[in-house]
Amino acid sequence: MQRATELGQKERGKIWHRKPGSSAGDGIIVNVVHNVVGYPTKIIRFLHVAFDTAGEAFIAGDHQGNIYVFDLSRNSFKLVQRTGQACTALAFNLRRKTEYLVALADYSVKCFDTETKELVSWMKGHESTVSSISVDVSGRHAITTSVDTAQLWDLDTFQRKRKLNVNLSVGIQRVYFLPLSNIILSCFKDDSIFAWESDTLHCKYQLPVPDESPIHYKSFAVTRDGRALIAGGKSNFLHLWCLNARQLQRIIQMPPKVRTIRHLEFLPDSFDGGSSQVVGALSQDGIMRFINIQTCKLLFDIGSLDNGISTAAVSPNGHYIAAILEDGSFTIYNARALSRELNKPPPPLVKIVADREKTEDFKNVSVPSGLKMRVTSGKVERSWRGKTAGKETKARILKPPGTVLEDKENELPAGLNKKRLRAQLKVFGEYPEKYRMFIWRSLLQLPENHASFSSLTDKGTHPAYLGIHEKYPIKSRKLLRILQRVLSAMAHWSTIFSEVSYLPLLAFPFVKLFQNNQLIGFEVVATVIINWCQHWFEYFPNPPINLLGMIENILAHHDKELLQHLVNYNITSQSYAWPLLETLFSEVLTRSEWLMLFDNIFSNHPSFLLMAVAAYLICSRSPLLHCNIKEDLENFFHHRNNLDLEAVIKEAYHLMDSTPEDAHPKRMLDDFLPLTKGQYPIFNKYPTFIVNYQTQERERIWQEELNYLKERQLAHELEAQSVRRQAENAAWYRQQELLQEAEEQRRKILLEEEQKLVDQRMRLAAVNREMKIKELQVLDTAQKRFLKYQQEQQKTELRRLDDEIDRKISLRDKETAALIQDIKVRNMELEMKKRIFEQQLAKKQEAVTQKVKGQLGINWIKADIEDQEFKNQLELDQCPDVEEYKNIVEELAGTDQLSNNKDWQAQMLSKQRDFSLKQQKSQAELECLARKNKEKEAMLFDMMKGFEDQQWTKVAAKPAEPEAWQQGEGDAASWRRQLLPDGANEDTESDDHACRNPHDPSVRPYDSRTICPMKQGRDLLLGSGDQNPTSLCLNDMTFDSSVQLSLDRGRMDRERKERELMTGVRELRQKLATRARLRYSTNSLTDSAT
Repeated sequence: MQRATELGQKERGKIWHRKPGSSAGDGIIVNVVHNVVGYPTKIIRFLHVAFDTAGEAFIAGDHQGNIYVFDLSRNSFKLVQRTGQACTALAFNLRRKTEYLVALADYSVKCFDTETKELVSWMKGHESTVSSISVDVSGRHAITTSVDTAQLWDLDTFQRKRKLNVNLSVGIQRVYFLPLSNIILSCFKDDSIFAWESDTLHCKYQLPVPDESPIHYKSFAVTRDGRALIAGGKSNFLHLWCLNARQLQRIIQMPPKVRTIRHLEFLPDSFDGGSSQVVGALSQDGIMRFINIQTCKLLFDIGSLDNGISTAAVSPNGHYIAAILEDGSFTIYNARALSRELNKPPPPLVKIVADREKTEDFKNVSVPSGLKMRVTSGKVERSWRGKTAGKETKARILKPPGTVLEDKENELPAGLNKKRLRAQLKVFGEYPEKYRMFIWRSLLQLPENHASFSSLTDKGTHPAYLGIHEKYPIKSRKLLRILQRVLSAMAHWSTIFSEVSYLPLLAFPFVKLFQNNQLIGFEVVATVIINWCQHWFEYFPNPPINLLGMIENILAHHDKELLQHLVNYNITSQSYAWPLLETLFSEVLTRSEWLMLFDNIFSNHPSFLLMAVAAYLICSRSPLLHCNIKEDLENFFHHRNNLDLEAVIKEAYHLMDSTPEDAHPKRMLDDFLPLTKGQYPIFNKYPTFIVNYQTQERERIWQEELNYLKERQLAHELEAQSVRRQAENAAWYRQQELLQEAEEQRRKILLEEEQKLVDQRMRLAAVNREMKIKELQVLDTAQKRFLKYQQEQQKTELRRLDDEIDRKISLRDKETAALIQDIKVRNMELEMKKRIFEQQLAKKQEAVTQKVKGQLGINWIKADIEDQEFKNQLELDQCPDVEEYKNIVEELAGTDQLSNNKDWQAQMLSKQRDFSLKQQKSQAELECLARKNKEKEAMLFDMMKGFEDQQWTKVAAKPAEPEAWQQGEGDAASWRRQLLPDGANEDTESDDHACRNPHDPSVRPYDSRTICPMKQGRDLLLGSGDQNPTSLCLNDMTFDSSVQLSLDRGRMDRERKERELMTGVRELRQKLATRARLRYSTNSLTDSAT
């Protein structure tokens, strides 16, 4: 009866409610259906499944984006993610065991965590559907494949490292990592297959395309050891490739009903060593057929024609098969139940025919003729089991009478013979990889005491191995737990093994080899210790000196030179033999070499191990003899060396045969003795008093530690009680303080109430006072309002007066503006006269320059005109008085005429070179000086205007004082007459007369605020006798007949300041004139040189 589990809306639960038996013929464990609640016939289809590395759990995704994790070891499932869109590929074998990759329908790949259910990373880059995801053996890199591209991702950073683009006409079928290597295999639609190195992405090789008609590869599968590749496509042929030889090894023809191969999966076996012999081929009819690729026998099939299989996945341990059916559900099969015939041990390898002629098994194995083989139905035909066509071949073995006892001793369980195995071993050097574990179990005659081993493991982890992960940090946690469990069982079996420091090194290779079966691993280690480690613990805790002495004797007998060399450099047997023994050669050999060596060790007497050590030393004699440093000699036995192991084994056999009896370790070591069945034997071959003493010391230390912990716990309890009592005391005192505070608070409340009554009485009295004060305030307010009214009336009158004053001031400003316009017209007239004078001066300068430069005509005139224009512009801004400017220019012309001598011609050439640079600099300086002159003139004008405003203010404030004014006017006139020459005095008197007679029609009135101060100050400073008759003095003003003016008492001080300012202006103008003179002389010299 088929067992079914419906998921519905459950997010977690059990996969099956009753544990299925392994004896079911169909091998079905459970069928899982994800149906819609309320619609039993509507099923949410599962699309893809993927197993984890251990093979005990897998993830499954449906077309709605739900991702489930199914843990077969714990019989549980849970919903870990809802992506919202269908998945196209899955991968669950990452380095971080809780993470998995999902390829979605939007061409992206996401990484989720099964524990936290969070998104770890989101990888984009594909432009079409991702069909497959391949993760390398380390779990650090992944390859995602679509029809047009393949991308290599770093799973630590989730960044894209490389990208492979191909033409759409070719197309990519699949790109994936090969197991146990760094090779990437890429398969294309044209049946070409390339191998690339994942580190450099260099093409390593290409598999040749078969000459036969193409089958259009669509599915591929690789064995766990990465040595064989099988491919299938649109035909019933399977191509088996040998990747080591890089050639097509075999073509397998499926039954005629198979037309297309849709999916391929290898079925791993516990004893095949990774070279799987069974492959499952899913065809177009929905049936997955499992065949043996060596015998081409059909072993079993799964699926049905009614509800076929769409895709399938096989667990890495080969225990389970998860097949997704066409109806959307998936079925979990027990692969061991389906292939229980494959797990039986093989029959004897060698058979003796009736005529007693010895034959070798490997020669009797029939090799099919030709490359192509046809798959036939029936059971597996194995050369190691002696079955043909499903029936066991019974052979009669004839033995001579003298060999009965010998053969009885060599007989092993499961029909094997030790003597024949040795013969095969000598021929091939090692046992077949596929049957090595089975042969070892037979050679060691393991009893498989499940009950005894369970009783040892039930005792838990031994205290001596609780911290083994600190001393031996193994990368695989699973392997570390298995090693810890096996070592704990050894320690519980015998006390000595809890004290042996090198036991983990000795047991680790066997535990790793049998990690899937801890019982076998424990019994192999126990058997090795009982037989091949005899007398190892007699000198515990020291190394076995007796055995090391045997090795030294063997070496002394066969290679005295090598022994003497080691002795010369103080290298004892504890340095060259004990490192090899305590690690059982695992430190100096590779995995394959170590397996080959122990094939020979387990097949011979226990003394063969010591002979192997001596053989290793003898075969290494050449590098050892050339080594002269003690440290190098010691390190030689802790590292892998370039040594031929077959030569070592051959030498070991030679030592076994050629060593004399007195030096042969065989006489001191017992023969092989297997473990007893039911109960393991007592192991007490060690100095019990030392072990007991160490155990007692450890127990004593442990007891002291326990006592210390108890005392510390007691101290903690006393301290806690003390703290608790202190807390109680503090709480009591706190309570008393609270009571006192409450009493004080009550007293304060009473005092506050009494104070409130007093305050209320005071407030009543205050209210009465406030009422009286308000009455007084009302009266005062009325009085203030009346006073304010009076003030407003006065302010209104004042504002009216201010408006009148402002009106008069505005009228005065207008008159002042009219006078300023007249002054501007006067300035324009002066500028016109100045320009006429400049033209005359230019003509004179040109005549003087013509005498010096001769024939320099047109060029000199152009330069002089440009400089003259700049000079005219500058002088227009600085010299508003034409008469004064005329006197200065005449003086400059005379100076130029006097300084025009023969020295000009000597300096002409030197000044000509600097002229171009100095001309610009001089112009800039002249402009700067002109600007400063203007600023000072403006400052003087503002000062004079301010002085005039003060006079107007005082005139307006005071009544007219004609007598004082006349007296002041007379004093000023006399002071001016003393300063000016005679002619100037006459002009000044005429000006004063004009000022005093404003009603005279022949005299033009001028405003003293604009022209008189500047003109008069300039006349005084220049000292010229030609005064302008129209100029006005500082205090000459024209007033209306109704207005009277008076002089200020500080008039003399202001006139003194005015004279000082005019002196400064004169000095600036003299500097400008000097600079202009120098420039004119430079221009003249330049033109003459030209």
